[in-house]
Amino acid sequence: MLSVGQKFPQYSLTGVVSNDMQKAFETIDSGRFEGKWQVVFFWPKDFTFVCPTEIAGFGRLEKEFRARDAQLLGVSTDSEFVHLAWRRSHEDLKALPFPMLSDIRRELAGTLGILDPEAGVAQRATFIVDPEGVIRFVYVTDLNVGRSPEEVLRVLDALQTDELCPCNWKQGEDTLKAA
Repeated sequence: MLSVGQKFPQYSLTGVVSNDMQKAFETIDSGRFEGKWQVVFFWPKDFTFVCPTEIAGFGRLEKEFRARDAQLLGVSTDSEFVHLAWRRSHEDLKALPFPMLSDIRRELAGTLGILDPEAGVAQRATFIVDPEGVIRFVYVTDLNVGRSPEEVLRVLDALQTDELCPCNWKQGEDTLKAA
């Protein structure tokens, strides 16, 4: 698996950005967010149970991520058509404020090393990528266990201080000073 300090791979994926079939799909590539922080999170499958709780959780915090100059990107190995159908049918996903990307060929998940060997889908993985395209944080949970979008936001805040941050540090608190 690619990890902290390595370059996040280049990608070009179809994203669902609207519920309107005429405007729903957009090609989104890594160059689009050059110079910005990116929070790229993967979920295993559409039309499941844990995944929409996480996606909606990230959606509720999207303004907070945007205020920190970070672009949220959600990704699974389902097709863009499945994403659109799920987005249209699931109340918590209808007004999602970030793209749902389709990695149907499993190229990005494969390059990152997060394809689950048994299930053949993306693991529940999150990457924080800095403006230079370097992975600064990786968070992977079991397929059955949802992650905390609030924790991802907390870590983004800590990374953006470029300081030493103690355990459970939160934005606005003192950072550590090396003697």
